Amino acid sequence: MSDTADTTAGADRPVKGDGTSEEKSRRKAMLIRAGIYIFATHLFAGFVLLLFALGDRK
Repeated sequence: MSDTADTTAGADRPVKGDGTSEEKSRRKAMLIRAGIYIFATHLFAGFVLLLFALGDRK
């Protein structure tokens, strides 16, 4: 019965170095998301410039 309590208590303790890999994966996800946002913003800005260029034609 004490073996079960020991394994349960051991599962609750954080693993050393686990936070580092989680931080790296969160940073990678943030960089990917930022890249997508930057790409989408430039695409939208290009579309707006195209509309202005086409609207300026007579």
